[in-house]
Amino acid sequence: MLPLSAVKLRDQLAAGEISSREATAHHLQRIDEQRSLGAFVHVSEAALDAAARADEAFVKNRGQLGRMHGMPTAFKDLGDVAGMPTTHGSAAVEHPVATRDSALAARLRAEGVIVLGKTQVPEFGLSSYSENLIAAPSRNPLAPQRSSGGSSGGQAAAVAAGMIPVGPGSDGGGSVRIPAAACGLVGLKPSLGRIPSDVLEGYSDGFGAPKLTVSGPLAHDALDAALLMDAMRGTDHYLPLLRGRYPEELANLRIGYSTHSPFQSVYEITVSPDAQQAFSAGLKLLAQRHQVELAKLAYAEDYPEAFGAVWTNGLKDIPLQDESRLGALAREFRRRSQQRSLQAATQAATRIRQIAADFIRQWSAYDVIATPALSGVPPMVGHYTQGSAERDYMLQCQYSPYSSMVNVSSAAAITVPVGTSKEGLPLGIQLISPRSDEGMLLALALQISV
Repeated sequence: MLPLSAVKLRDQLAAGEISSREATAHHLQRIDEQRSLGAFVHVSEAALDAAARADEAFVKNRGQLGRMHGMPTAFKDLGDVAGMPTTHGSAAVEHPVATRDSALAARLRAEGVIVLGKTQVPEFGLSSYSENLIAAPSRNPLAPQRSSGGSSGGQAAAVAAGMIPVGPGSDGGGSVRIPAAACGLVGLKPSLGRIPSDVLEGYSDGFGAPKLTVSGPLAHDALDAALLMDAMRGTDHYLPLLRGRYPEELANLRIGYSTHSPFQSVYEITVSPDAQQAFSAGLKLLAQRHQVELAKLAYAEDYPEAFGAVWTNGLKDIPLQDESRLGALAREFRRRSQQRSLQAATQAATRIRQIAADFIRQWSAYDVIATPALSGVPPMVGHYTQGSAERDYMLQCQYSPYSSMVNVSSAAAITVPVGTSKEGLPLGIQLISPRSDEGMLLALALQISV
C-alpha cells in the first residue's frame, strides 16, 4: 500500500524503498478502476516504460536526480505534453498530438516526474466546472453526482481519488482553488511570476492587463503542495521552510476576514449556512495564534464588467476548426470579444489595473485577508448548462465569488479545507496574502489543517 502523502512517497522513492514502476503501476490501476469519475481524458501508454527508465537512472545516478524522480503525476488538457493530444476541452479545435512539452511540463519532467496522462477541463479553461462536449464530465470523488470544480477539475478529482499523488494546475480566475476546495484539497494560487514558466512571455496580456493565469499545486496537504511548488520553481525553499521551525513560530499576524465580494454590484451573493459555519471554524483556528478581525472592504462597482472583458478578450483570436461545435458559454464569450473594439478592450485592461491596485491597497491593511473558499457545496453535474450562457456565468460567479479578484491583483492565495457540510462534503477557507508570501500561506495551511 503506497502512502497518500506525496512527500512520503517521494522520500520512499529517493530511498529506494519503492520503485517508480511500482508507484506508476499502482496509480495506473487506480485510474483504470475509477474511470467513471471522468478525471482523465488521455492515459499514457508509455508511462511504465518511462518508469522503468527512471528506475535505471536511479541505480546509475543516485544522489543526482530531480526532486520528484520517479513520481507519477498528470497535466491538465490545456497545455502540451509531448506524445499526447491537446484538446483544450473543445470540439471546435483540432486535437494534435504534441511534439514538445509546454514549459511547465518540461520543468517537471526535468524533476523526474512520470506523466500518466491528461486530465479533464472545461472548454478553454473558462469555467468553474469541468464539463465539455468531447469527453465525460469530471466528477467529485466524494460525491460522484457532483462537480469536481474547474478548470483544474480533472486534476482535483485525480488527486482526491488517489489516481496521482499531487497535481500541477493552472489558475486564471480560481481554477486551482475552486476544484481544490470542492474536493477537500489544499490549492495554492502563487503570485504572478513566482513560477518562472508562467512569465516567459511577460507579465501582461496583449491588451495591457496583468496576466491572470498562473500555475499552482493541488495537494492533500501543505507539505505536498510545498514539494510541488519547489519542483515547479526548480529551487528548494517551501518544503524546507515548512519542515523547519517557521510554521510553529508564525504568530500574531493581523488577519482581516470578509464575505464581501466584488460581484455583489451585479449578482446576489449568498454564503450557505454550512459554508459560513466552516468559515467561522477556520477563523477560530486562526484566532488561536493570530489576531482576527472584521475587514471593512469596499470594491469598485464596475469590477464585474471590467473583469468580464479582460477574461474574454483573447477568445476572438483562437483559431477554430468548426465554430458551430463551440459550447454555449464559449460561443457567447467569443461573440462578445469579437464585438468589443480594441479601444474598449484596452480601456478594460487599464481599468482592471486600477482596480487591482485598489484591492492591494485595501488588503494591505492586514497581513492576510480571509474569505470563504466557496459559497457552498459543489453543485450537481449539469447544474450550469441548463439555461443561457448568461445564467451559466452568473451561477459560476455566485459559487466562487472570491477567487477572480486574487488573479486580477496578481497576489497569492490558498484554499484549505476546514469543515464539512451536513452531507459530509468539504468546505474551506481562502487566505490571501497581499504581499504575495506563499511560504506564509503554506504555513498557515499547516497550522489550521483539521
